[in-house]
Amino acid sequence: MRLRRPLSMQLGIDLGTSAVKVVACRNRRIIATSSAALSTDSPKPGWSEQDPSRWLDALLAATRRLLSAPEVDGAEIDCIGLSGQMHGAVLLDREGSVLRPCILWNDNRSHDDCTELSRRVPRIGQLAGVPPLPGFTAPKLMWVARNEPEIHARIAHVLLPKDFLGLLLHGNFVTDSSDAAGTLWLDQRARRWSGELCQASATRTEWLPTILDGNNVAGSLRPGPAKSLGLKPNIPIVAGGGDAATGAVAVGATEAGRGFISLGTSGQLFVATGDYVPNPERYVHAFAHTVPERWYQMAAMLNGSRPLSWLSTILGCSVSDILERATAAEPDRVPLFLPYLTGERSPHGDPNIRGAFYGLEDSTDAAAVCRSVVEAIAFTFADAADSFGQQFGSVPHLFAIGGGARSALLLQLISDATGKTILKADNAEGGPALGAAILATLRETRTAKPVQPPEAAAQFNPQPSPAMIERLARFRSLYLSLKEIR
Repeated sequence: MRLRRPLSMQLGIDLGTSAVKVVACRNRRIIATSSAALSTDSPKPGWSEQDPSRWLDALLAATRRLLSAPEVDGAEIDCIGLSGQMHGAVLLDREGSVLRPCILWNDNRSHDDCTELSRRVPRIGQLAGVPPLPGFTAPKLMWVARNEPEIHARIAHVLLPKDFLGLLLHGNFVTDSSDAAGTLWLDQRARRWSGELCQASATRTEWLPTILDGNNVAGSLRPGPAKSLGLKPNIPIVAGGGDAATGAVAVGATEAGRGFISLGTSGQLFVATGDYVPNPERYVHAFAHTVPERWYQMAAMLNGSRPLSWLSTILGCSVSDILERATAAEPDRVPLFLPYLTGERSPHGDPNIRGAFYGLEDSTDAAAVCRSVVEAIAFTFADAADSFGQQFGSVPHLFAIGGGARSALLLQLISDATGKTILKADNAEGGPALGAAILATLRETRTAKPVQPPEAAAQFNPQPSPAMIERLARFRSLYLSLKEIR
């Protein structure tokens, strides 16, 4: 009599900015999902911080909710993958205690430090894959050294957000190549920490974690966290990746020429490459992928779908209501909107630009305002696509992931603005959490293994109207006109 092999599931964890999301997967398909909200603190203008202790609380809440789903049996979960928001600086002392709130990816306080870092290492864009910008980790350490020297003197470890969560789960100081890539400390081509970049940014290389490929096992789930989560102890946990790279894994964007757009709090336009191809002049990120022997180019927009949630708060309605109103608006009476609520990274590298409406009339109604915000998100992706240059023309299509992928209107507008077919995948909202779970299934492979893209559930083909082309040109002119106003 043959014993029936037990079924297995993988747990994918994505530590986002606004929520911790967890998914239970089987055969690379999502069985159930859950999330727990996170809040962000802004104690001063331009600052963005989170208390890392909230991350574990949110993970516990989301996982317990997930395990209560009838489709999920916690005993079947046999591996875990991690994903998370990139660039955040979690500073720890020798005992592993957090020294201060985590400075997040959308924090702008270190602008002057970026200027100084560029002066110290003129070739940093070629070495680290992108010029210094306030969102990255290295200038944050420079800011702490200047403004909080007593804290800087106590640093023994620096971790990225998802790696701090990993430390709590498995106990090891580990990161992956893609999250390391977003620090400005990584020699991208060599995929190792750069002593030159660390020395120039008030950082000691011994503070930094061991770098693994995303499918390498970082450690095993410790008994204490396992009991709190409701899982078996000693489950292997893979290193995972930054949210951009794990999102790529979810849609098979691990091979050269495959790409996707991500519509989360931030936005990304991502194209995988087989080699390291820096383009720092246009603020296109050239980073190591989470899978071995792969890199990627990415335009990163700080605002993504965030303007939709901002407007929903202002109007006191849901994002779904905004999208419904936007669909009903008269396109020829819609004002222009600059969506730069927290400055912008790609392609402008402008931390000081802010949002603005232009063209408001006495007849402007809520529907027109909603349409202008949705349209502006599409226009930022058009700017991002242009920043890639001629090589973008060879990309056949782009998958869409993230919460914003729920909107057919937004996906069609992005297709029209970029000139690219947009495919919406099954499980599109799984995104980075799904990619993390897939990496966990690859934990025994030692070389780069192509991940097949999913089936497309919907397709949006470009149909730009002359009016949209003209509005895109005006949108770009509006940015140029307002960028000098501070």
